[in-house]
Amino acid sequence: MHEELVGVAANHITSGAVTAALLIFLASYGAIISEKIHRTIVAIFGGALMIVVGIFMHFYSQEAAIESIDFNTIGLLVGMMIIVGVTKDTGLFQYVAIKSAKIAKGNPWKILIMFSVITALFSALLDNVTTVMLMVPMTLVIADNLRINPMPFLFVEIFMSNVGGTATLIGDPPNILIGSAAGLSFMDFVVNLTPVVIVMFIVLMPLVKFFYKKQIETSKENMERVMQLNERDGIQDALLLKKSLIVLAIVITGFFLHGWLHMEGATIAIFGAGLLLLLDKKNPEKALHEVEWITIFFFIGLFVIIGGLEHVGVIAWAADKMIELTQGSLAITAMVMLWGGAIFSAFVDNIPFVATMIPMVQEMGHTTFTDPTELNTIWWSLALGACLGGNGTLVGASANLVVAGMAEKSGYKIGFVDFMKMGLLIMFVTVAISTVYIYMRYL
Repeated sequence: MHEELVGVAANHITSGAVTAALLIFLASYGAIISEKIHRTIVAIFGGALMIVVGIFMHFYSQEAAIESIDFNTIGLLVGMMIIVGVTKDTGLFQYVAIKSAKIAKGNPWKILIMFSVITALFSALLDNVTTVMLMVPMTLVIADNLRINPMPFLFVEIFMSNVGGTATLIGDPPNILIGSAAGLSFMDFVVNLTPVVIVMFIVLMPLVKFFYKKQIETSKENMERVMQLNERDGIQDALLLKKSLIVLAIVITGFFLHGWLHMEGATIAIFGAGLLLLLDKKNPEKALHEVEWITIFFFIGLFVIIGGLEHVGVIAWAADKMIELTQGSLAITAMVMLWGGAIFSAFVDNIPFVATMIPMVQEMGHTTFTDPTELNTIWWSLALGACLGGNGTLVGASANLVVAGMAEKSGYKIGFVDFMKMGLLIMFVTVAISTVYIYMRYL
C-alpha cells in the first residue's frame, strides 16, 4: 500500500511520510471519538504535528500547511457568526421562536416539524452553515420555555440542514465546487436534486418522530405558558433590528448573486459583518466574543490534518481505488461515487474529498463517459454522496460542528458517539433513497 500511495504522491514523498500522516490522522480521529480530550485541542495539535514532522514537503513548512486551510469556509463562518451575534441582541430570534411556537400551539412535536421545514428550506436557499446559526438560538429559547432538552431539536436541525443543503447549488460547499467545475447552474441542481430531497424529508420525519417523540414531551402547563408569551416583548432593540434585517437582506442577496458578482461567500459574509458593525456604532468587542472561536480553530486544525493526507497522496490513492472498481460501468461508477462519497464524507470533511474527486471525474468525462448526460449522472451521484455523508458523524460537515460549538457554549455537549448513532442511520436511509432515485431516473 505504501508504494502505491507514494506513487500517487509526488516523488519526494516517502513511505515514512505516508505512515506518519496516516498515524496522525488516525490518532487524531481516535482522540476526537473518545472525547477524553477536547476536539479543538486534538485538531490544533494534530495539525501542528503534521507540520513539525515534515509532512508538507519541507520541515516546518507552515506555508504549505496554511494553503490547505479553506479560508472561504473560515471567512464565511466568522462573518455569519458576527452577524448572528449582533442580530441576536435585537431579540429577533426570540420573536421568531415564540411566534413559531404559538403557531404550533406550543406542541413540541409540531414545533420540531416546523423547525425542520424552516431549516431544510433555508439551507437550500442560503447555505446550511448560515441556517443553523440562525436556528440554534431560536431552538434554545423554545426548549428553555418548554422545559425540555434541546438536543433532539439540535440533532434534527443538523440532519435537515445537510439534507436541505443538498438541493441547490449554494446549499452546501461541495455543490458549489461541483457546479463550478462541471458548469452546472442553480436550476440544474434544483431540477435534478430537489425532487429527491423532498422525498427524503417526507421519509425522515416519521423516523424522527419514532426516535424522539418521547424525549420532547412536555406538560400542558408548559405549552400554555408558551402560548401566553408575547412575541413582541422579545424585541430589545428595534432600531438595531431594522439595521440587522437590512444587512441580512444584502448578504442573502449576495449569496444568490455570488456567481454574477464573482465574489466568494466569505467576502459577502465579512462585508456584511463589517457593515453591521459600522451601523451598530458600538464597541465591536462583544460582537467578536460571539464568534465561536473554539469551532473556528477546530476547523483550522482539521483542514491542516486533511491537507497532510492530501499532500502525501492518501486521499488521491483512495479516490483512484474507487474509480478502479467501476471498470467503465456507468451504474457501478455512480454507485461508487454515491456510497464511497458518503462514507468518506462522514469521516473526512467533504470539501477536500470533493476537490480531490473533481479532476478525476473530469478525466473520466474525456475518456470513459463522453456523453454529457452520463457524466452528469456521476456529478449528481458525487454531490448526493458528499452532502448526505455529512450527516454520518459530527465531523462530517461544517454545519454539524457549528451547532456543536454553539450548543456547548450554552451548556449542552453533543457527543461524537451519541451523534454518530443517529447520524449513520440518517445517512444510510438518505443514501439508500438516493440509490433508488439515481437508478430510476438516470440508469
